[in-house]
Amino acid sequence: MSTRMQPKTPTVKGPEAWFTGDVYFNAYYAGEEPSRTRLNLVRFTPGAHTAWHRHAVGQTLHVTEGLGYVQSRGEELIELHPGDTVYTPAGEWHWHGATAENFMCHLALWEAPGGGEPETEWGEQLTAEEYPAP
Repeated sequence: MSTRMQPKTPTVKGPEAWFTGDVYFNAYYAGEEPSRTRLNLVRFTPGAHTAWHRHAVGQTLHVTEGLGYVQSRGEELIELHPGDTVYTPAGEWHWHGATAENFMCHLALWEAPGGGEPETEWGEQLTAEEYPAP
């Protein structure tokens, strides 16, 4: 197989079951076997963030613009800046998103597990007390 361009995908609005606020993403790459790599560009409007979720094989985020947060359940809140890269291990419940006053954009990189296991398990939305006040 030779090098080839990946098909362009439209920007999609993130579903309310997974996100609070307005979140948009582009699925840039979904690997073909034997690769199971996934790559999305995710854009969060101010105050927008994910619900609690976990990935079967972990997830890496690389912030390209803006200011945001990432937090694993029971752990310290991490503030994200352009150029920051964070990794969340397999099976760890976490959330991420923009600060209340800023947009945030990140690349999300993860792998799909083999055997038909779900890539991501989505949990409950953050409570008002869990999301940092401005």
